[in-house]
Amino acid sequence: MASFKIEGGHKLNGTITPQGAKNEALQVICAVLLTPEKVIINNIPDIIDVNKLIFILGELGVKIEKLAPNSYSFQADEINLKYLESAEFKRDGSSLRGSIMIVGPLLARFGKGYIPRPGGDKIGRRRLDTHFEGFINLGAKFRYNKEEYFYGVETETGLVGTDMLLDEASVTGTANIIMAAVLAKGTTTIYNAACEPYIQQLSKMLNSMGAKISGVGSNLLTIEGVESLGGCEHRILPDMIEIGSWVGMAAMTRSALTIKDVSWKDLGQIPNVFRKLGIKLEKKGDDIFIPEQDSYEIQNYIDGSVLTVADAPWPGFTPDLLSIVLVVATQAKGTVLIHQKMFESRLFFVDKLIDMGAKVILCDPHRATVIGHNFESQLKATKMTSPDIRAGISLLIAALSAKGTSIINNIEQIDRGYENIEARLKSIGAKIERIED
Repeated sequence: MASFKIEGGHKLNGTITPQGAKNEALQVICAVLLTPEKVIINNIPDIIDVNKLIFILGELGVKIEKLAPNSYSFQADEINLKYLESAEFKRDGSSLRGSIMIVGPLLARFGKGYIPRPGGDKIGRRRLDTHFEGFINLGAKFRYNKEEYFYGVETETGLVGTDMLLDEASVTGTANIIMAAVLAKGTTTIYNAACEPYIQQLSKMLNSMGAKISGVGSNLLTIEGVESLGGCEHRILPDMIEIGSWVGMAAMTRSALTIKDVSWKDLGQIPNVFRKLGIKLEKKGDDIFIPEQDSYEIQNYIDGSVLTVADAPWPGFTPDLLSIVLVVATQAKGTVLIHQKMFESRLFFVDKLIDMGAKVILCDPHRATVIGHNFESQLKATKMTSPDIRAGISLLIAALSAKGTSIINNIEQIDRGYENIEARLKSIGAKIERIED
């Protein structure tokens, strides 16, 4: 297990280009299974979770060629379905939550899809019902092996389009059902569909392959099934979560940073929420410029009550940035309530911030009140362990602003979602070192 050694209290300065979006990459890479033709995907982030998925596709028989550092071609013309029932797949698939999204395309094209219970962040209960209920609605038969925690869906006569109302606007669930429905007979409507930019990108990519998806960007999707899909070339959006992470770093270290090519139109509420925390964000073309600020003040509501920052399905604020907002608030002027609605374990990392001197009251598993220091009291360096991807980067941000030298263990969690993070931080002046145990 590797660790980061971080000497805090140094200002950052310079320009950062965000990596490709992790969550989009996991979806669109699975979509290559829908066609025997070649698919080229650009701006793929070089991170553990995405590389694991590419490895699984390779074991499944997909021909993969690395064209450039972040560009790959995929051709799924000779798929080895026996791999899906192997011990190796049960091991490989269970280590990556994103592997669930191979099931929809495999079911659509080959009539069957299997998956071991997937892993991922330990941030609370993350059920798979939405995925499998969608497949059952399309005519698939579901089975589950309790001894081996192994899920399967099969159809002998092919999937048939239908109308469905999702029980929750699950992003990965919506993606999986879309990929299953594009090759189904007839028309499928999905109401209460997730409409995040990742889903919009997946839909645009599938349409460029010959799918017929309308309502893209809304929560009501209509999919007319087609006989087959062809190849395409697709570019992944910049990662909005990483963009928010860089904004948080700039604020906490009182630094000036430029974040390049952020695709402003796809950031939703993210700039607004940081501005409510008092952080200045300037739009310069398609870049974000964060000027150096000695302090930032949280805006109360117009009636004077304390600001609440809560997550919600798109176009609401993404839950993946709440950990970062919480850390940033520890040095703001004022008080904010952080309400994490979706995952009941994601706020449990706040004990580490309290150890560093932050004023955080954990009200319950979903809510924390943060009373900002306004930089009158610097966080103190400490030794800590990263519990998940977003908490990991949040603790890294805290360490960059803290007085002294911090150690963060279990940094594989950070590597799962952030490409080459220490080299990119060093390029803008951070004092960070990777220590291999």
